[in-house]
Amino acid sequence: MNDYVGADGDTVKLLRECDAGIKMGISSIDDVVDEVKNDNFRELLNESRAQHQKLANEIVGLLVEHGDKGKDPNPMAKSMSWIKTSVKMMADHSDETVADLMTDGCNMGVKSLAKYLNEYQSADEKSKDITKRLVEIEDRLSTEIRPYL
Repeated sequence: MNDYVGADGDTVKLLRECDAGIKMGISSIDDVVDEVKNDNFRELLNESRAQHQKLANEIVGLLVEHGDKGKDPNPMAKSMSWIKTSVKMMADHSDETVADLMTDGCNMGVKSLAKYLNEYQSADEKSKDITKRLVEIEDRLSTEIRPYL
């Protein structure tokens, strides 16, 4: 792993965090989408997954340009998310539970991304724009699934 410093370092670090966040988001959607009973809700999740994947492809391209392989989600965070999802779904196998889990995930993603935007202020505008677009995707999903809470 490269130790980046300066503006290029902030750019790569921000892109890595977006990469890990998108992987976590896609994984979370994959964990629940087949359990959703409402067709419109399932379609919202599938559309969001497609938006995440499209942005993920852009991020990978930029990371490759910077000679970086990206970042996987923290294994502990991913495990804890999976456990929380599994336990909640076992207790209440409803669309409301899925909406609640997804809302929590979106909110955590937005919070983390805002933190990274503040932390990596020297990142280039392209990586900041991608981060902001990811925040918009997360915000939009959180808003659109409110009727299912």
